[in-house]
Amino acid sequence: MPPNVQNPTFDASYRNMKIQEIISVLEKWAAPSLQESYDNSGLITGNSQQECTGTLICLDSTEAVVQEAIQKGCNLIIAHHPIVFSGLKRLTGATYIERTIILAIQNNIAIYAIHTNLDNIHTGVSMEMANRLGLSNLQILQPKKGLLHKLITFVPEAYSAKVSQALFEAGAGNIGNYDECSFQTAGTGTFRANESANPFSGQIGIRNNEAEIRLEVIVPTWQQNAVLQALKSSHPYEEVAYDWISLENSLQSTGSGMMGEFQEPINTLELLKRIKEVFGGVVRYTTINKESIKRLALCGGSGSFLLKDAIRSGAELFLSADFKYHQFFDSEDKIIIADIGHFESEQFTMELIHRYLNQNISNFAGCLTTISTNPIHYL
Repeated sequence: MPPNVQNPTFDASYRNMKIQEIISVLEKWAAPSLQESYDNSGLITGNSQQECTGTLICLDSTEAVVQEAIQKGCNLIIAHHPIVFSGLKRLTGATYIERTIILAIQNNIAIYAIHTNLDNIHTGVSMEMANRLGLSNLQILQPKKGLLHKLITFVPEAYSAKVSQALFEAGAGNIGNYDECSFQTAGTGTFRANESANPFSGQIGIRNNEAEIRLEVIVPTWQQNAVLQALKSSHPYEEVAYDWISLENSLQSTGSGMMGEFQEPINTLELLKRIKEVFGGVVRYTTINKESIKRLALCGGSGSFLLKDAIRSGAELFLSADFKYHQFFDSEDKIIIADIGHFESEQFTMELIHRYLNQNISNFAGCLTTISTNPIHYL
């Protein structure tokens, strides 16, 4: 088990929480809509409306981990990797996946996975790696596109402040290090109410001219429903006019990998030794063609797809896992590749999840698994 993490007993206030309440906290942090198309994050087994008797946090949900949950009285397993990536056509116990699912269902244990959605947030897996190495000035290596929308609506002048505030509180108007961002222009709106209407102003059957504010705000995908609800509940009109426009802009705080800097350049060989001390396992690396490293790019798990982004970022070393033999040649002496292994790069994700839940749920009592699920061993 990772150091400095206790396995507390569960008190009554925690025991009264439903599994869904814990899931909701996680999904406010790492929205399910941020997972990659191939992924299967979310609730995989179990009834989310059950009261939670205890939580076991792991990297991989295996049969041994489920047995540990049974022994510790935990009916919720939070795993980084989904035990089921693609659909199961049968449950006969023929594979470790099927046996794990059967054992969990037989013992009424919910399994929840928080995978690439946790990889893709700024405070996720890659930041945990970066913090362990002491990097600063952190930036997402490959920001995601297609996650931003612009909401345009029209509000009577006297209500513009109220509606704006409601939208901001629901998650609209955040751009980088700034919040409550909007653009507002004054104009005149017209409408004519029919006999069935209950107009905010004006008379039935007569066209009304209303001094309005055109209000524009940026909204991320996972906040759309909340923002639309806030708009309708705060707006004085019976019929609210609004437009959604999808944006091509990259969301700089969301995406794959991370790039950061050391305060002072570090000798390359000394850095590789530090990486081994922090993450363990074996470090496979390309030719050391740079005496020291100032800027480092990294990605938890399989990050070879980010190599070109790491080179473009100006990083001198790219730290990740699962590089194939021929992919090491792709560095072309433009960057040093350091491969530390999949498990090793993500091992601290358990502590990251545990810490987040502790900070956001009072009296949270969660266990970290004591079982190493790394399928790879080294001599």
